[in-house]
Amino acid sequence: MNLKKIRLEKNLSVPDLVEISEVPRRTIQNIELNGDCRISTAAKLAYALNISLDELYGFDKTKSP
Repeated sequence: MNLKKIRLEKNLSVPDLVEISEVPRRTIQNIELNGDCRISTAAKLAYALNISLDELYGFDKTKSP
């Protein structure tokens, strides 16, 4: 998952992302550490960051999994 990379590219701190996504700080920290979360949480984060779930998860549509 590319959450931390994308968050930093958008110049957002964890508290900033908490505010715009309404996802708890600890959850964001755990996702950045472990790279995994519920799809509902990922959807909230992707929406808040104005990106697709594919981008958040780092999927490249030009390559097969």
